[in-house]
Amino acid sequence: QVQLVESGGGSVQAGGSLRLSCVASGSIFRVNKMEWYRLPPGTKREWWYQAPETERELVASIRSSGSTMYGVSVKGRFTVSSENDKKTMYLQMNNLKPEDTGVYTCHADVGFLADGAPAAGLYWGNGALVTVSS
Repeated sequence: QVQLVESGGGSVQAGGSLRLSCVASGSIFRVNKMEWYRLPPGTKREWWYQAPETERELVASIRSSGSTMYGVSVKGRFTVSSENDKKTMYLQMNNLKPEDTGVYTCHADVGFLADGAPAAGLYWGNGALVTVSS
């Protein structure tokens, strides 16, 4: 009932910029939080979904209140924002470094209608590949 679709990935040289988007669709009536995670290229999703939080690299998050949080490695270079009733999240990435290479995956904590009844759930997108060359 809920889908997350990322876009905006690509290849860029070190020092360049990219802007990622994540659009949440479905019968969503509330977005509590949206996050960007970075998966190393080649990571198996089956492992990723079951991995403990300490094994996942959180890049940035934004809550319904508008408060944001950033991973240490991206602070000062990346900016997370949202619009469209919080259903669209952006990640502006500046001064990119080769170590920023990865599959940027959107994660959302939402309230939605399931057969007309309110429900809550956590969802993942399929990711957008970002490659930064030196």
